[in-house]
Amino acid sequence: MIERVRAVLVTADDTMLAIRRTRPGIPEYWVLPGGGVEPSDESREAALQREIHEEIAGRADTIRLLHTMETDEERQLFYLARIATWSFDDRTGPEFSAEGRGEYALEEVPLTLEGLDGIDLRPEEIAHVLRGAIGAGSLGVEASP
Repeated sequence: MIERVRAVLVTADDTMLAIRRTRPGIPEYWVLPGGGVEPSDESREAALQREIHEEIAGRADTIRLLHTMETDEERQLFYLARIATWSFDDRTGPEFSAEGRGEYALEEVPLTLEGLDGIDLRPEEIAHVLRGAIGAGSLGVEASP
């Protein structure tokens, strides 16, 4: 089974970092930073840190596992994390140099119902989970010190 890890990366301004994907012939959509767990990763959390480093040259403090999605072929684990610094210009992931992959634009999205409603966050299931947690006030992200 393929395992993927992704993060709801919450900034000091209580926005979340999302990647706007633009591909030829497909309406734009947003995804959370992350990717596949590799055999060399010591843990899922280590895989998440590697992916965050590759995709946005950042480091996050993981708060907790937020949600798991599973099919027969794939398991995706979504973590809630705080991030203080990042640099999209210093990203190193192999997907950024692959031909035909389209554009990856990092954006800060308000971590509000209105912010989520303004983007097409995929998969829809994680967007639904985030809307529910925000609406209930149960996301559990404490303000940065």
